[in-house]
Amino acid sequence: MSDIYIRQPAFPLVWFYLGGGGVPCSLPRAEMALPDSPCDLPNGETAFPAVVELNVGGQVYVTRHRTLVAVPDSLLWDMFSRKKPKDLPKDSKGRFFLDRDGFLFRYILDYMRDLKLILPDYFPERCRLQREAEYFQLRELVGQLSAKEGKAGERWRSDQEEGDRDADKSSPATLSLPLASSASPSSDGTQARRSGYITVGYRGSYTIGRDCQADAKFRRVARITVCGKTSLAKEVFGENLNESRDPDRPPERYTSRYYLKFNFLEQAFDLLAEAGFHMLACSSTGTCAYASDQGEDKIWTSYTEYVFSRE
Repeated sequence: MSDIYIRQPAFPLVWFYLGGGGVPCSLPRAEMALPDSPCDLPNGETAFPAVVELNVGGQVYVTRHRTLVAVPDSLLWDMFSRKKPKDLPKDSKGRFFLDRDGFLFRYILDYMRDLKLILPDYFPERCRLQREAEYFQLRELVGQLSAKEGKAGERWRSDQEEGDRDADKSSPATLSLPLASSASPSSDGTQARRSGYITVGYRGSYTIGRDCQADAKFRRVARITVCGKTSLAKEVFGENLNESRDPDRPPERYTSRYYLKFNFLEQAFDLLAEAGFHMLACSSTGTCAYASDQGEDKIWTSYTEYVFSRE
């Protein structure tokens, strides 16, 4: 009986011969070259899905995987091309989590889609966006933001000089007087605060059981909203203000879509008091419903607004 050799051309083979009249057999030998990256599969595909869900600072984004790896050597490229999905942090719903500014990430993602920087005419967060670009290791974007920052500063100075020249040419004295709602120097040389109004509102709920005893869910606040002039809201609440529902609004415009990043009314009142605001009025409405058909617990839901003013 002649020897029989079995060959599989798809793989390099290692031959073994079994003596004593046995049949020699061949085993496939593993390829010596490693994949280009840990998340690459042998057929060139990636372990990540084609559409990726991200949770960036609480803001949810959905984009293509090829968009996240569009800029080589960036942080996102390293995360989604050289690492495995199980090695990246995720939130409770399985979305990849990034502990960064969720509002500014929209501009990072827009840049990675077509490698172009397009910002609104009025964009006060340019320095913060540059910091985010540095974190994500987008060198070209950092350079573009630095150049635009210099041009914006020159344009602002030229507008200020032109406005000063126009003010000097005004003949009536009343034309050069500041408005009551704008900032003006006080007698001691300090910058006077602008007057205006801010309305703070919240929707809360609490449960009242038998004998009118409230349980631990008393005054559960879901979200504190802020209404008023954009510049005043940013002055009072600063980093505590969430602008994701109404971004890029000019400072002299009014908004009713801001809300705070915390849920404590007393903290909001303290910030308003420190900024010189005083409460003028308060209004509230409420509804009542039974928690269940068989129980006696009642759930009260209320919406309350507080109006603050600064002279």
